[in-house]
Amino acid sequence: MRIASMNRRAVVAAAVTGAASAAISFTAFAAEGGRFLEYRNLAVLGLPDQRLTIWLPPGYDAAATRYRVLYMHDAQNLFDPALSNFNKVWAADKAMMAHAAKRGEDPWIVVGLWSPGADRYRQYMPKPAYDDASLELRRRMDAFGNGKPIVSHLYIDWIATTLKPWVDRALRTKPGRDDTAIIGSSMGGLISLYAFLEHPRVFGRAGCVSTHWPGTNPTAVDGVDVEMLRIWTDMIETGLGDPEGRKIWFDHGDATLDANYPPYQDVIDATIGSTDWVKGTHWQSRLYPGAEHEENAWARRLPDVFDWVLT
Repeated sequence: MRIASMNRRAVVAAAVTGAASAAISFTAFAAEGGRFLEYRNLAVLGLPDQRLTIWLPPGYDAAATRYRVLYMHDAQNLFDPALSNFNKVWAADKAMMAHAAKRGEDPWIVVGLWSPGADRYRQYMPKPAYDDASLELRRRMDAFGNGKPIVSHLYIDWIATTLKPWVDRALRTKPGRDDTAIIGSSMGGLISLYAFLEHPRVFGRAGCVSTHWPGTNPTAVDGVDVEMLRIWTDMIETGLGDPEGRKIWFDHGDATLDANYPPYQDVIDATIGSTDWVKGTHWQSRLYPGAEHEENAWARRLPDVFDWVLT
């Protein structure tokens, strides 16, 4: 059901994109177990047009409660199979309701950010990794990004400095760092890590699910891409800082594309383990034997992710 007026669109456009003339469309619809807000055609400087699907928990409209907020990437694969790329979803709303019931606490609002189709790679590949890459590795990255510039730094800055402040004004949220989380899978795991490292005062919790540590095609090199792994460990060593109450989760399977990840994750785990971050308190890393690189596998373990990251 369409409920937006042109005035409302202009107000939201100015707040979320910084461009008062941006033309967006807004839809709100109720669903069993909550309510969804849909924002399309968000024109953001330097980025492909953005799209949001925001899930509000049941009871949001009937009380004055303030809610914590979870930002999740690839929103097209979070809620509705009819909108997904592969006719399967994480069922993030259902997992959130189950988590809240189990914990006896309020659910988190979920702000889902759609990936921009063919521009997904250049929006999710961390810019420092590209900048630190050799010419040969950049060539492989450019091929995945269709020859267009990497814009992930603009993406995470937009989330942290424009989108989040708007969400905190427009909705009843708890805006603090420890009440704000970010989660994604595959390339979405990489961009979640990047946001966590780059904006430590904004994101207190992060989940990196089936993180695509090879960065490009894992068959481009024999075995582990030593250069790519060195780039990730350098990023973590330089950007992690002190825990100060923050938490980050990593996981992976060992089938299909995930079969490439264990040797990378082992080194990432050793890198974090050599710092003041304590495993089980500040960070976690889990292997799911037999798990493939796909949404059904991620949906099955999302309760584990929520139980650790959001607690």
